[in-house]
Amino acid sequence: MNRMDGMDVELRHLRCLAAVMDEGTFTDAAIELRMSQAAVSRNIAALEQSLGVRLVERTTRSISLTTSGERVLAKARRILSLLADLERDARAGTGRVRIGYAWSALGEHTTEFQRRWAAAFVSTELQLVRSNTPTGGLSDGTTDFAILRRLPATAAVEHVRIGEEKRYCSMSSDDPLAAKRSVTLEQIAQRAVAMDLRTGSTSLELWPEHGRPREVIPIHDIEDWLNVIGSGKARGITAESTAHQYRRRGLVYRPVRDAPPVPVYAAWIRKDPPRDRERIVELLMGLYR
Repeated sequence: MNRMDGMDVELRHLRCLAAVMDEGTFTDAAIELRMSQAAVSRNIAALEQSLGVRLVERTTRSISLTTSGERVLAKARRILSLLADLERDARAGTGRVRIGYAWSALGEHTTEFQRRWAAAFVSTELQLVRSNTPTGGLSDGTTDFAILRRLPATAAVEHVRIGEEKRYCSMSSDDPLAAKRSVTLEQIAQRAVAMDLRTGSTSLELWPEHGRPREVIPIHDIEDWLNVIGSGKARGITAESTAHQYRRRGLVYRPVRDAPPVPVYAAWIRKDPPRDRERIVELLMGLYR
């Protein structure tokens, strides 16, 4: 029953591949899966033989995925996630909606959203999922909805604007601008600016062509962004929700008084719109009114 039709790939093979990469070693994966290390190795070897490609490169010190392995792991996670949803719904007799976000969920509105959800959707569990991908987890099937502040370059995702947020500059507490009540784009650009050009809400187009930052430090997620700014190497511009959700010692946020607001979107896969989409969008819009 665990065999996938037309292939020799089994769910246990996919579980072993995911566990090895999550845990970092075959030994730890075996402990997590409650099987022997040899069994984990056999399952990985069986998966590679079935697919006809090498998935995992092993040395005495490390484990890494091949290019094929990265593609297979992404699809394996999607399959396992869908299976987990199926099993959960079958046992509970209720549904679950997963709402993804790359940086911050709904900022100061997050708690109120959870409360309103519990009242409006009594039989449906809400799960907020951080996914640092351009579609907030929609493309890989790990979320049903996404809160986006930068629209992805794909026609597969449909969206609706639910609100907007002020822009804030984040800086180290000893930055010269920290003493100001608000700052300008020109002032911010006098130092390096950290940007996540995949999922962040800030790009160079925010500045006029001849007033752009002297240096851009590329980062890959919110933790990377916070660490670079906290070190004093760069400043950052972000949405109000980030300023609310990620408070840290040694970091301060100041409003950017001449920057346009950040649009906030609810998004979903166009060909597979989630159930109760209209009600959920209305609930989200109500938070920003």
